[in-house]
Amino acid sequence: MLSFISFLSWIYLLAEPAHEFHTSLAQIQYNTTTKSFEVSLRVFTDDLEAALTRENNNQKVSISDTKLADPFIEKYINKHLLIHTKQGHKQQMTFVGKEIEVDVTWIYVEVSATDDLGGLRIQNTILTELFDDQVNIVNLNYLRKTSTYLFKNGQTVQDVGN
Repeated sequence: MLSFISFLSWIYLLAEPAHEFHTSLAQIQYNTTTKSFEVSLRVFTDDLEAALTRENNNQKVSISDTKLADPFIEKYINKHLLIHTKQGHKQQMTFVGKEIEVDVTWIYVEVSATDDLGGLRIQNTILTELFDDQVNIVNLNYLRKTSTYLFKNGQTVQDVGN
């Protein structure tokens, strides 16, 4: 009986998630030449795959399957990372690509921008539909000034550049 309990304990430990915290990191850099924001978003690959699978009616989406995954990534990012002007106009976002590292995926997008950052609003709900403890960190670099913003459930929208 004791060996059976030990066996079940090992199964339980092996079934634990790969990581105990849920975070994403977005680096948003303003490009003065193109008047656009270049976004580099880092997420845990397993979490991203879970979100994309959910968006795909629970049909498994593997990040390494570029042909299948990239359209879902683009749709997901356009739904969960939004930048609006102070007048409420959503800024156009273009998916550039992705890079897969050991356990994280970097997603690259470009966002058309306005010269007046004074009233932009960022909404970041990346993975908040999956994890109550999800924290999304955004580092915004605009005209040699870096500001950091935290987004989480209950606090998914913030005004920036004010």
